[in-house]
Amino acid sequence: MTGKPFAYRVVAKDRVSSARAGVLDTPHGLVETPTFMPVGTRASVKALTQSQLNQLGTQVVLANAYHLYLRPGAPVIADAGGLHHFMGRQGPILTDSGGFQVFSLKKTVRSDDEGISFKSILDGSAHRWTPEDNMHIQERLGADIIMQLDVCSPYPAKRDEVAVAVERSAAWAGRCRQAHTTQDQALFAIVQGGVFDDLRSRSVAALLEIEERFGRFEGFGIGGYSVGEPHRIMLKGLAVLLPKLPQDRPRYLMGVGNPTSILLAIGHGVDMFDSVLPTRTARMGTAFSHAGRLNMRNSCFATDYGPLDAQCNCEVCTSYSRAYLRHLIVSKEIAGAVLLSIHNLHFLLDLTRRARAAVLRGGFAAFLSQWLDSPAAHDY
Repeated sequence: MTGKPFAYRVVAKDRVSSARAGVLDTPHGLVETPTFMPVGTRASVKALTQSQLNQLGTQVVLANAYHLYLRPGAPVIADAGGLHHFMGRQGPILTDSGGFQVFSLKKTVRSDDEGISFKSILDGSAHRWTPEDNMHIQERLGADIIMQLDVCSPYPAKRDEVAVAVERSAAWAGRCRQAHTTQDQALFAIVQGGVFDDLRSRSVAALLEIEERFGRFEGFGIGGYSVGEPHRIMLKGLAVLLPKLPQDRPRYLMGVGNPTSILLAIGHGVDMFDSVLPTRTARMGTAFSHAGRLNMRNSCFATDYGPLDAQCNCEVCTSYSRAYLRHLIVSKEIAGAVLLSIHNLHFLLDLTRRARAAVLRGGFAAFLSQWLDSPAAHDY
């Protein structure tokens, strides 16, 4: 154990890159980083049970405060004993504030310095959140890690619009820090700034000033990426940004699930990732593999009796053929989505586990180089 809850320590650094391996202590268990976190937006990772997630070695599951606020409501979850009891999960949970989801509703959201007004996607009813409201909601949900309410800029966005998002997000971070008092929850601040390096630097400086005034954040989310910009731009920005963040806290790159981008970001010093990509693409009939993405609807798999991915040891690859999996997908059998979801999550969870092992032995740069030379690297 690392000692006190939410203590984070770096246990190894790569000799060549900025990759690192760490351990985060939470009330519901240790989190070894780097790690990928499956997304369970409505307190459920689509098509999978908690038992299946545990068998995959999932360390952290995400849920979303916006969607859970609308249905079933924070009071219902609080009365159930919090998210862990409600969804039957024993391990750590992270809740996103829902800010990204709210701001994606461009036509119905109104933002000012005090908070945001929006309409429900369920029934069109009007709602109002301040940063303090959002903290109260997430406290009632009871996740181990919660995120500040922030303003996420789209891509592309004008510089002055992104600058406003940076200033407002920083101000809201301070209000979230003051409003949040639950000791068994970690509050992460979020760095904004779009594709503008100087605005990213301004965001970090503002968050560090807030820490001096109101208290420490237990980690830092990196928001406003993977919103449509080319990933090469994101990675270039990360190289500038990450050295400015505190070294003794985890760095969470929000919304990134592309295998190659994950490994490149780990090389820059990112610790945590999440994305709906592996489960969403699975439901569309697409499988990750060491040969690249596989569209299981393609007729070439109809009589292919080999494993989905010969280099993978998940239960799907060791038990079922490509022909059978294609049959499930084209027949629209639920089992097809389940099995591809299991495989795709295993693929990313195993990839980050192997990346961590490479850091621990001092060989991450070689591990990354080997991946970049593989057929899969250029297909994601």
